[in-house]
Amino acid sequence: MSLFEELGGEPKLRAIVDDFIDRCFDDVMIGFLFTRAERDRIKRFEYQHVANALGAPIEYEGRPLNEAHRPHRILGGQFDRRKQILKETLRDHAVPEVVVDAWVGHQDTLRHLVTKDPDSNCQD
Repeated sequence: MSLFEELGGEPKLRAIVDDFIDRCFDDVMIGFLFTRAERDRIKRFEYQHVANALGAPIEYEGRPLNEAHRPHRILGGQFDRRKQILKETLRDHAVPEVVVDAWVGHQDTLRHLVTKDPDSNCQD
């Protein structure tokens, strides 16, 4: 059984992604990064990307992540804030720990494609 199936398949993942993206758009710390983005478009690509990462036979149709994020100056702390919102969303949806670990771990592998900041520490 794939992690996608263990999670509950399409209906469960869509509900989680919808909630997660809404939280990101509405967040006081990072919501401004999404002011020019189409919410439904972001939800569609996030769903495809995560479904694929969790083992579903779904193709991600968006641009490569480094290309999509290149025009934006996303800081390490902003990346970490999005990850914290993800963790809270997964907790609130009672996602099995094995899926949480895989999903959050996958996000960590993408950090270098989204931000050039190695971490969220302030620079002197």
